[in-house]
Amino acid sequence: MTALLIILAAIALLFIGYVFYGSWLAKQWGIDPAKKTPAQEKADGVDYVAAKPAVLMGHHFSSIAGAGPINGPIQAAVFGWVPVFLWCVIGGIFFGGLQDFGSLFASARHDGKSVGEIIKDSMGKASKKLFIIFALLVLILVIASFVNVVAGTFATAANEAGKVAFGIVSNPTGPQTTAMISLLFIVLAVIYGILTNRCGIKTLPATIIGLVGIVLSIVIGLNFGFAMSRNAWIVFIGAYIAVASLIPVWCLLQPRDYLSSFLLYGMMALALVGIVVSAITGNAEFDLPAFTGWSTKIGPMFPALFITVACGAVSGFHSLIATGTTSKQLDNEKNAKAIGYGSMLIESALAVISLIAVGMVSKNFIVDGAFKGAPPVAFASGIAKMFGYIDNNNAIYALLTLAVSVFALTSLDSATRLSRFMFSELFLKDGEESYKDASGARKCLAHPLFGTLLMVVIGCTLGGLSLSQIWALFGSANQLLAGIALMAVAAWLGEVGKNNKMFCIPTVFMLAATLTQLVRTVIAKCSAMAAGAENAFHWGNWFQLFFAAAMAILAVILVVEGVKTFSRQAKKA
Repeated sequence: MTALLIILAAIALLFIGYVFYGSWLAKQWGIDPAKKTPAQEKADGVDYVAAKPAVLMGHHFSSIAGAGPINGPIQAAVFGWVPVFLWCVIGGIFFGGLQDFGSLFASARHDGKSVGEIIKDSMGKASKKLFIIFALLVLILVIASFVNVVAGTFATAANEAGKVAFGIVSNPTGPQTTAMISLLFIVLAVIYGILTNRCGIKTLPATIIGLVGIVLSIVIGLNFGFAMSRNAWIVFIGAYIAVASLIPVWCLLQPRDYLSSFLLYGMMALALVGIVVSAITGNAEFDLPAFTGWSTKIGPMFPALFITVACGAVSGFHSLIATGTTSKQLDNEKNAKAIGYGSMLIESALAVISLIAVGMVSKNFIVDGAFKGAPPVAFASGIAKMFGYIDNNNAIYALLTLAVSVFALTSLDSATRLSRFMFSELFLKDGEESYKDASGARKCLAHPLFGTLLMVVIGCTLGGLSLSQIWALFGSANQLLAGIALMAVAAWLGEVGKNNKMFCIPTVFMLAATLTQLVRTVIAKCSAMAAGAENAFHWGNWFQLFFAAAMAILAVILVVEGVKTFSRQAKKA
């Protein structure tokens, strides 16, 4: 019954936040349904493609969700359910939703361009370049994190003879089933894109065809799996996301994300039914403590809780999605609230569901104040247990694991495309729209293929690290990006004379929390190396030290420029 009360409270509070606070924000900023969007003014059939609201909602939601609202809250559950619940709800309404909605709106008023372009208008060209470098570092971590998650989910281990299984197999294991369905899902998305964009089939009949295709893919996958080693999957995923980022959005990105959103909605609906069933039947007991203490093995509550939960409350990656792909497909400003603000609140609801799921199996995964195991496995195990299943090979478990991997892949698609945009933008001068307008070395560096391949190679190489090494740094970088994105949108709103006071507390809090965490990381790594601790000089530690220091320095410079901007605006007022 505790789990049921938790989810009902979350849904009620998030709904109230959407109706009242979201509508107030739209009024304060002057959302204008009559104003043409970049998708209409700059339509090119490749990146600027106006999408139906339902389709764009699916793309945006699937892209921002990824594995974040599952991994983060589950790992943060070591603090107890009350702190995680409060942060997911309060953070989603007043932090994450504010950033996502504000970023999407600001980008729509900047020709669908990135946060860097928004920063340039209020803080100058140098700040824009610094932000792009910072964002590219974050995107490397996004690619590395999700490549790690997907490859780990799909991988087939070596058999007793020391060989690695490869190819189509019957009587598949869970990973092999998930891999096969995911591959079929890619093919299905391409077919859907062709049907709707080249054959003229309307959204509703095409959606029905797509849903039938999803069911067939699942049936095939449950009977025939696909097996490859982890390293082979990393190479395959790298090749896939490189291609996906270069082809037109209508061909794969839009349809894949739209169709995958049905898996996400279905997964959430299944989880909600499971919570109700569990409350009635008692199949699973929610045994996660309300509060375990101010400090755990992942660190003190401030800043560890606010870093670890990540996407379930606020995520800087969302601002990159909103300004990188979503704003280029927005057909009307009036839909920005539902797509930007609404998607974030749904993700917060998913984060609370993840918290409940781990609460059902916490004794198996939270040991001695630390989380042990893979968060997607804990999520799937918890939901399956609500229905009375304890066997990890049942269909419900397989479908839940599939959903997690599909969303990680959608985030990878979008992250790689964003990398392409931002890497090119770094080397273009004012007035240059693409690499074709550049000259000399800049023409090569700004070429979409160069930036894509470079980011994919670096990201996939780092994806070979353990998830724990990547995720801790990704959380800090991601949340620091959120603080900078909040500051950027606030600065632009101040520049155009609109109310930006609602950004003050979220911006200061996120910058304080993340900079504190990064400084703690740098001190910890330096102390371990100075003491000559075992494995202290492993390249993974050097990687974390370099990234943490670089991002902290870049962030401090941007914050200083932001303060100067706000001071200048205050003098003008």
